[in-house]
Amino acid sequence: MRDFAQITITDPMGAPQPNNFLDRFWVSLLKDSRDLPLMQLTFKITVTLLPLTVLLFITQGWVWALVFVAHFYLNHLYFKGPFGLMLHCAIHRPLFKKEYEALNNYLPWCLAPLFGHTPETYRAHHIGMHHAENNMETDDSSTLQFQRDSMRDFGKYVGRFILYGVYNLYLYHRAKKRKFFMTRILAGEIAFYTMVIALCFVNFTATFFAFIFPLFVFRFVAMLGNWSQHSFVDAEDPSNHYKNSSTCINHFYNHKCWNDGYHISHHIFPHMHWTEHPNHVLQNQNDYAANKALVFEDLDFLRIFILLMQKKYDALADHVVNFNGTFSSKEEIVELMKARTMKIEVAEAVPA
Repeated sequence: MRDFAQITITDPMGAPQPNNFLDRFWVSLLKDSRDLPLMQLTFKITVTLLPLTVLLFITQGWVWALVFVAHFYLNHLYFKGPFGLMLHCAIHRPLFKKEYEALNNYLPWCLAPLFGHTPETYRAHHIGMHHAENNMETDDSSTLQFQRDSMRDFGKYVGRFILYGVYNLYLYHRAKKRKFFMTRILAGEIAFYTMVIALCFVNFTATFFAFIFPLFVFRFVAMLGNWSQHSFVDAEDPSNHYKNSSTCINHFYNHKCWNDGYHISHHIFPHMHWTEHPNHVLQNQNDYAANKALVFEDLDFLRIFILLMQKKYDALADHVVNFNGTFSSKEEIVELMKARTMKIEVAEAVPA
């Protein structure tokens, strides 16, 4: 536990400067020049992972094995996190100027399927439901009804989402009469699975590793992330953003994944630019203190998940930021965290 007054935030806050002709070209297309790093990542994925995916279908023997290793490394170990959170930024704040707005389809329709995203479902889920319902019981990815330090409950949570997630999402938007999202979900799901089925007849092994396996990996990782971000929920005030989310500061994860650790401020201001989140913490210390918000220094959400499943609350408490002396002891933090991971009875469950 460290007092916030002793902490210097080192997460990204500045605007990058174009260094070459290509950077200046990207900036000319963007609505916000601060998104230049996202375009740089998009370019890297386009010239590496996209060709490797094609090569999975047309090579054989030892060449195929080399392509597979390179593809697996880039997809699952190098690009997956940064791409997923870049897509997250882009659905909240479209990247391109109005005259180039058609380019906003490139990430969800061309690159996202390489990482297991069906083209429109993530947007319909995250923007259309998760932020709208704020992890409450009508949010199909809500964590409320689960014991959030239980691996068994996490298994139920993930399994339910993989089996029924898209179906429940469609039912949710149908009940809300949101034809825009209903149409987008159907278009994305049908296009993705039609492509996958067709490619299975061309090369099943390549299709499995290029599209099917990433689909399951993404949906598992997405639910693990949401679980960790909403593991600590105050049962008496579950819709309070400060009390139903957590934030991670001063970790390499924020440099790699566009300040995704700042989940409290993201729910308060969903369209805030990713470089502005550290300032929200700096400028609203009293609100973080008054709500006993759980902010962790030098932890990411994966590590929070692991420590939670091991029930190592003492280790978690060591990383909690103390705003304005809110917490008088480590034991007080542990007690608060245990209370906020308890299963919460809800009046209405999302149908499955």
